[in-house]
Amino acid sequence: MVEVSVSILSVKNENAIQTLYNLETAGIDYFHIDVMDGQFVENDTTNTMLEYCEYLNSISNLPLDVHLMVKDVKDNIDKFLAFEPNTITFHLESAKDKEQVMEWIKYIKENNAKVGISIKPNTKIEEIYEYLPFIHVVLVMTVEPGKGGQPLIPATLEKIRQLSKYIKENNIEVDIEADGGIYVENVEELKNAGANIVVSGTAIVKSDNFSQTVKKLKQ
Repeated sequence: MVEVSVSILSVKNENAIQTLYNLETAGIDYFHIDVMDGQFVENDTTNTMLEYCEYLNSISNLPLDVHLMVKDVKDNIDKFLAFEPNTITFHLESAKDKEQVMEWIKYIKENNAKVGISIKPNTKIEEIYEYLPFIHVVLVMTVEPGKGGQPLIPATLEKIRQLSKYIKENNIEVDIEADGGIYVENVEELKNAGANIVVSGTAIVKSDNFSQTVKKLKQ
């Protein structure tokens, strides 16, 4: 069984509060907050995600899983710390060097959140290995970050398999989260590869029955 983090990227603003409430009661484990700045990726969702986090703070007790697809990581960590997130994940590709990666890890931990590092589909999985002892989650992007509704890139499954093998062999405790193009039809492949958290947006938000879809993803 996997945990399900629902991406709220495709939640429509006009009925956001009701939709967020319905998602929570459907049995999800986390709300996945996709923060984009229009620079690291094409779209800019920062203000919408800040607004949705405010809603969630008033209606939900579920943990927030904040995914920063941004150039200015420190500034965005500060913006979203106000909502006491469970996890803040930044992109390895946003850092100029290893020292900066370690600074961000330390800063997030000092502010009582778990740390995740995400990698794009073209980044080699080996680049994350040295940081594994210091973080809680590796978020493997299974599509190019920036837009919802893309098909999963099959080659990313091999990266998850490699990562899972390395974690087991080195006895490291870290979650593997997969994000992008995840549906009921392909979730089994991700579980078999080693992912224990899946991010799903369109598949849940655009389904006729949130609870049923979440249940099928978890099984």
